[in-house]
Amino acid sequence: MNKPLTIAMPKGRIYEEAASLMKQAGYDLGGDKEKSRKLILEYPDQNLQIMMAKPMDVVTYVEYGAADIGIAGKDVLLEQDRDVYEVLDLKISPCYVAVAGLPDQPLSRIAPKIATKYPKVASDYFREKGEQIEIIPLNGSIELAPLIGLADRIVDIVSTGRTLKENGLVEYEKIAEITSRLIVNPVSYRVKSQEIDELAQKLSEVVEVKTG
Repeated sequence: MNKPLTIAMPKGRIYEEAASLMKQAGYDLGGDKEKSRKLILEYPDQNLQIMMAKPMDVVTYVEYGAADIGIAGKDVLLEQDRDVYEVLDLKISPCYVAVAGLPDQPLSRIAPKIATKYPKVASDYFREKGEQIEIIPLNGSIELAPLIGLADRIVDIVSTGRTLKENGLVEYEKIAEITSRLIVNPVSYRVKSQEIDELAQKLSEVVEVKTG
């Protein structure tokens, strides 16, 4: 038997949807594995190995060949710009990246401060608009920044908009639609193209049926 296909899967909310897609495609990852403390899960009967990783780290594991393929949010791909193939939009965990802030709050005339955990996405977006900004990198509770006067705006993921509303913030501009994508290591694709193509095709058929 060939070496198992190694898949980097994100911990957290994306995992359940991704595992459900995999199961519908014929790859049963078992029940409630995301809550296991194991970081590497073996499925010898399916010739699969699953690596459990933080969502922001999945692309790194795939780029460096620790995993053959992975499931990563488009936000991570836009932010990190890694050397991987993006082969399929799985159309799960939909959300979007947006610019938000306090209502009726004008931007500073000189280099507005933008708080975000997506510095590249934010910089690229405002640069394309011809606006010079100052990035304030934050990793959590981004909504706090405009409330305490740390930033004029935030750039963050929006799912339902509830968090913005509860903190008295409003959405100003939508930057990009986000869903989870199937990504592949270029070298792995040359070596294991048959197995990867088969998995991608099966997942594509499931996605097509689900989305009509």
